[in-house]
Amino acid sequence: MISFEDFGKTYGRRAAVRSLTCSVLAGEAVALLGPNGSGKTTTLKAAAGLIRPTSGRVRIGDPPRDARLPAARRAISYLPQKVAFPDALTGREVLEFYRALRGAAAERVPEVLKFASLNGSSSRGVASYSGGMVQRLGLAVALLPDAPVLMLDEPTAALDPDGLCAFYGLVEKRRAEGHTVLFTSHQLGDVERLADRLLLLVEGRLVASLTQAELGQRLAERGVMRLRLDRDVPGLLGKIRQVAPTATRAGEELVVPGPAKDRPRVLDIVRANGVGIVNLVASEGRLDVLYRELVAEDHP
Repeated sequence: MISFEDFGKTYGRRAAVRSLTCSVLAGEAVALLGPNGSGKTTTLKAAAGLIRPTSGRVRIGDPPRDARLPAARRAISYLPQKVAFPDALTGREVLEFYRALRGAAAERVPEVLKFASLNGSSSRGVASYSGGMVQRLGLAVALLPDAPVLMLDEPTAALDPDGLCAFYGLVEKRRAEGHTVLFTSHQLGDVERLADRLLLLVEGRLVASLTQAELGQRLAERGVMRLRLDRDVPGLLGKIRQVAPTATRAGEELVVPGPAKDRPRVLDIVRANGVGIVNLVASEGRLDVLYRELVAEDHP
């Protein structure tokens, strides 16, 4: 549905994106992650047909078309990172304008207004809206057309918890209906909740592509179990290290890093040595920690 083929974009001497080759399948939700200035917005704009590649190409749809062609652009709905609307228009007038522009059905306006949850403010001028309300209105505009591809640049940046829940529900509904979603975010919760796959960009280069299953495996490998035992037994740590080589002692605790599948074997070793467990705490790996590790691996 979206394909980047050796896509590159430079601005003067600065390379924003370098030789990006990847694809987003129909019905897939993919998150673009990366530090500021890593090329996420440039990548999204190229897919939306808003910028011309310096090298390579970007194609949209089935059959695939150059992203800058009108037929390709009709297949998408795009929300930029910063949205702005004429202050004198009301929220409803903004939606009616974009509905007519995209040829959406008239009943779509009340539907997306319900999502936007503007607290009865759809008849007020946009000038009176808070930043979060403007963001909700922008999302409502993006959801007006029944486009097969939805592209969102930092869609949850200004949303409150109610708006966030509504947004998650709508994106999940679009994905369940077979729509394709490509979004950028600095909110790692968005990635865990919405993305089938994440693409990590660092300095314009793709350094990691992980499915949810692969991400789950990576996070599981970074889990930690902490055990407080009722007594110390000489040689116990050495026996545990046969299963979990990086196990260590920290004060009165045994710290056992590794995937959850190894923990029953560690507990069996403890019990086989006649040691009682006073306290046990297990935690899984965190996405923010993995993210920093992946960035650091590529940019030490």
